[in-house]
Amino acid sequence: MADIVTPDNDLILKAKHTLSASLRGTSTAKSQTGAAANSRHQPRRRATGILAGLAVMGFSAAIIAPTGLALAGSSSTATAADATTAFSVASNEVQSLKISVEGSSAEPLARGTFEVYVPPPPEPEPKPASADSDDSGSDSGGGDVGPVYYDGGGDPAAWMAAAGIASSDWGYVDYIATRESGWNPNATNPSSGACGLIQALPCSKVPGNGYDPVDNLRWANGYAMERYGSWYDAYVFWVNNSWW
Repeated sequence: MADIVTPDNDLILKAKHTLSASLRGTSTAKSQTGAAANSRHQPRRRATGILAGLAVMGFSAAIIAPTGLALAGSSSTATAADATTAFSVASNEVQSLKISVEGSSAEPLARGTFEVYVPPPPEPEPKPASADSDDSGSDSGGGDVGPVYYDGGGDPAAWMAAAGIASSDWGYVDYIATRESGWNPNATNPSSGACGLIQALPCSKVPGNGYDPVDNLRWANGYAMERYGSWYDAYVFWVNNSWW
């Protein structure tokens, strides 16, 4: 229903419109004022939220960090202890020394020992003897040596005197020596090997040289005394047996 404009109510309508406009202005002002207030308080709320988040994070870190560090430290310690490195192997192989201050002498600590077998050098094989060496050995005096014949001269009387035979027995000695060797100091029996003036058998039983007349007669003198008792009894035996 439309308003009826009359002279009496024209002022009323104007007042109503003014009041409505005033109410709308007040509502607009309130809304602008509330928006402005909200815009002023938004940075403060954002800063307060950030500080609260940081406080929570710091509190959590203060509780969790020591436990994590302890676990990490124990894990790293166990890993370092159990790890086998080139340094640990070399340190186990290094020989420890015990140093004394007074004598400054180094003594190795007791460790396991081992033996090294060193084979002995091979023995040299004997060289076979050559024919030339055998010949040279026989020429230089090795083996049997031939008889050393007498060439000193002299006569039966001088030889019997030098052999210590009594002059009263020289006739019996002369009889036997003449028939055994003919007074030849170098006489040798080719079949038996008997040698010398009295034909000693074997020739090696004569001390000295069987071909030396004095050595041969000295031996014969002892033989006659021991076997027959005297040169006379030796002479008698030879006469009867043609040997003595």
